Amino acid sequence: MGRVTEGDVSGLTVEYPGAENAGGAGPGEASGRVRTRPGRWLRRVVRWGVTAVLLAVLPFILLVRGGVFAWQQWGLGAWSSLAVSAAATALLLAFYAWAASRRLGAGKRLRRFATRIAALAAAAFVLYSLLVIAGGNVKSEEVRAEYLGLHPLLRMAVSVFVLADPDAVITDAARTPDFYARAGLPANESSLHFRQDDGFVHAMDLRTINRPAWRNFAAELAFRAMGFHTLRHVGTADHLHVSLRSPSR
Repeated sequence: MGRVTEGDVSGLTVEYPGAENAGGAGPGEASGRVRTRPGRWLRRVVRWGVTAVLLAVLPFILLVRGGVFAWQQWGLGAWSSLAVSAAATALLLAFYAWAASRRLGAGKRLRRFATRIAALAAAAFVLYSLLVIAGGNVKSEEVRAEYLGLHPLLRMAVSVFVLADPDAVITDAARTPDFYARAGLPANESSLHFRQDDGFVHAMDLRTINRPAWRNFAAELAFRAMGFHTLRHVGTADHLHVSLRSPSR
């Protein structure tokens, strides 16, 4: 055998199976993993948050915007349009409840119970919105009495909007020629504040005075998103005019 010198030994390396996986990563690699994990976690939280918001908002969009679409595009009556959108919303909430209870491993009986409760909740919200408006959301008792004369879809829109903006105030709803005479203004016979052929008032005014500009802008965007026509103008006072246009024939 040949003689092994010290220089030969120093150049030898011993490899073990899996040694490349057993050792820890270098400082740069370890810090890279630490940096990416919070970013991935943050993206996941944002994605879940956006999904939750969309799922929460969708029933209200379906209830109001769906009813406006049925009234304007299909030419259905006020109550028929609301019935269509309310039924669709109840079905959507029932599906939410069924999917959630199934994911939680609930039995068939409990899933049926959850879907019925969700549908009843939708019906209860519709009924409440049609009949009730809080005193803090109207300018006066006179306006509160006029609330029941508003088109049902307008009442739905108000109830949904008040959930996001509890300080919203209706300043005017139904009007008569005498109102314009007292205000010193010419009566506009085509005004949607007058009772229309279907027996309902198709317009209302929201307070904009002493409210932040961003809130007034958000209110305008919200009602437009729900399918209503909005106009910010100065008549007897600065206000936001919200109306429901006639259906297309």
